[in-house]
Amino acid sequence: MSTGGEEDERTFYFEGTGRLPLWTIDYLAAMPLSLDEIKAPIAGEMEEFEQKFRSSMQTRVLLLDKIMHYIVKRKGKQMRPMFIFLSAGTCGKITESTFRAASLIELLHTASLVHDDVVDDANYRRGFFSINALWKNKIAVLVGDFLLARALMLSVEHKEFDLLTIGTESVKEMSEGELLQMEKARQLDITEDLYFEIIRQKTASLIASCCAMGASSAGADQAMVTRMKEFGLHIGMAFQIKDDLFDYGDDTIGKPVGIDIKEKKMTLPLIYALSKASWLQKRHIIGIIRSESTKVSKVKEVIDFVRSSGGIDYATSVMQRYYQEALVMLEAFPNSPYRVSLGNLVRFTIERSK
Repeated sequence: MSTGGEEDERTFYFEGTGRLPLWTIDYLAAMPLSLDEIKAPIAGEMEEFEQKFRSSMQTRVLLLDKIMHYIVKRKGKQMRPMFIFLSAGTCGKITESTFRAASLIELLHTASLVHDDVVDDANYRRGFFSINALWKNKIAVLVGDFLLARALMLSVEHKEFDLLTIGTESVKEMSEGELLQMEKARQLDITEDLYFEIIRQKTASLIASCCAMGASSAGADQAMVTRMKEFGLHIGMAFQIKDDLFDYGDDTIGKPVGIDIKEKKMTLPLIYALSKASWLQKRHIIGIIRSESTKVSKVKEVIDFVRSSGGIDYATSVMQRYYQEALVMLEAFPNSPYRVSLGNLVRFTIERSK
């Protein structure tokens, strides 16, 4: 990092990204990473959202109500609602529409996870048994359908078609991205550009929808909604690359490594390393992934290959570029506690250790 002598004294330079404002540097260096501190400007809204979301999940069917209670009980950090509320506060005023937007995105996302667990035949989700593990696939699929229908009705009942459009577009993108990855995984020929397209659809589109919904619910004009959506896309891209880097991390922190390799997923560190390899080396590594990825020693060989080929450093630099560009985009919005916390939340997602 270096200062620019002829620029405003409140700006700094990052190599490869250009000028960043001083307030960006301030919270890059010193902002808190506690989620409680980050959500302080919206703490009341988050508590109120909890109650409203629980109400949106209620049903008179005893079995379904039992499953809804189980889903609510095992909720995660609720990052998506936080993105929505902080985006709304950054762009305008938090309204009743913002609460419905947060419920809508949580219902859509939960439905996609329930269906994903069926597709993947997964027995666990965030350390809990999955719905299909407890109630079998048929019920799990129907539960996912119910969540999707409830999300649609929530928007239709209040005639919030802008929010519905943003949310359903995200579901379409996520489905297409998942199918595209499954199609290409068979050939193991994913290029860097194709990888970016897959993660844009699979992961970034959802975070982009959160930010766009927040802006829309606050009454922002279309230009501001579009800017917030682009901001969310950058965060989502950085988030997924960070997730992919965990596969090549230090297994002493308690997170298993090599899962993507075992599942034959081509992620950015591996794609880059293969692009720099000789024909024979590339053929050897692809052969391991195709036929021997269940062997611990072979997975370690692939990880060592990626590390020694610069794949980790390259993917980290790409992640940082998306991250820093997102911070620059955020600076275009009016300064407020919401904007500061939104920047802090961005940092939290990128600097997380799991």
